[in-house]
Amino acid sequence: MKNQYDICIRGGGIVGHTLALLLARERLSVGLVAQSPVRPTPGGPDVRAYALNAKSKALLESVRCWPSPQHATPVTQMRVLGDDGGEVNFSAEALNVSALTWIVDVPLLEARLAEAMRFQPQIEVIDCPKPATLTVVCEGKDSRTRAELGVTFEVTRYPQRAIAARLTTEQAHGQTARQWFTQGEILAFLPLDGEQGHTVGIVWSVKESRVDALMQASEEAFCAELGQVSGQCLGGLKLSSERVAWPLVAAQASRWIGSTPEGKSWALAGDAAHAVHPLAGQGLNLGLGDVADLASLLHSRAYWRPVNDNKLLRQYQRARRAEVSATALAMDSLQQLFSSTSPTWQALRNWGMNGFERSSLAKQWAARYAMGL
Repeated sequence: MKNQYDICIRGGGIVGHTLALLLARERLSVGLVAQSPVRPTPGGPDVRAYALNAKSKALLESVRCWPSPQHATPVTQMRVLGDDGGEVNFSAEALNVSALTWIVDVPLLEARLAEAMRFQPQIEVIDCPKPATLTVVCEGKDSRTRAELGVTFEVTRYPQRAIAARLTTEQAHGQTARQWFTQGEILAFLPLDGEQGHTVGIVWSVKESRVDALMQASEEAFCAELGQVSGQCLGGLKLSSERVAWPLVAAQASRWIGSTPEGKSWALAGDAAHAVHPLAGQGLNLGLGDVADLASLLHSRAYWRPVNDNKLLRQYQRARRAEVSATALAMDSLQQLFSSTSPTWQALRNWGMNGFERSSLAKQWAARYAMGL
């Protein structure tokens, strides 16, 4: 074990592992503090599935960790339905891309990353933090290190919780992601198990007052309500996993970089630095964007600049806060717009959805931005 690393990464999830692999390519010595992956409900079933855009896909491919097609389903169509006739549709073909996004099975991705670590002699997995020129904190929303550093984490709590599960569907999903906005709630069907799959992951943002009843409902009653919201678009539904639920928040750290009284430099990345509403599936994309930008800055730095150079770290903070803040504002605005049950707002948002559907330039810009292009 080294006496001091170039970089110590605190957090063993997808963001932390990806950063370690990127830095190992730069011949930097990396200590990765091993931790269990952060799950919405620790100890519960792992039903997580993330929508990863083209930029994230390219990043994971660059470290040879992109999952097989069976575990990274390309989305070629996306349907977004309002609660009063509003509708927006996206097509990969219309945008001249192979896929709008990819729905990735999280446990499989984590396994690929852990396997890749075994072939990187520059990386040591360690049990506790060790001295390093720069410490990068990737511990998630509940980061203990961030709190120890005295960084304020400004949290906005939504009056909703997310319910996630896996479903088996009577009809194949057809590589189509579907989303319904219904009276202040949001339901998403995410296609899984490859191009011809009959499995979807759901993320259902529901009002606090309904969470307990939905979590305790029988499988038949739960699927019946899902069928009602989704209009039985995939035929019969059957739960293939347990249900998990967690609170929905938006958050951002007051500082992303700094130094300790002892002069040790640090930076935050991933959920330790920010959290956004999951309605557009941008959370992990933003976290991978953090480590991609940080690794790129370290790669292109002048040979005489150390990895904790203040100019580089300030540049990282400016760039990432700008992108995260813009995305967070967009997600929060959409959540506020669709959470209102007022008939006036209902009519306005559905009118806006239909107008957006007819605006090819606006649709193309929004789609390409979400894809990281």
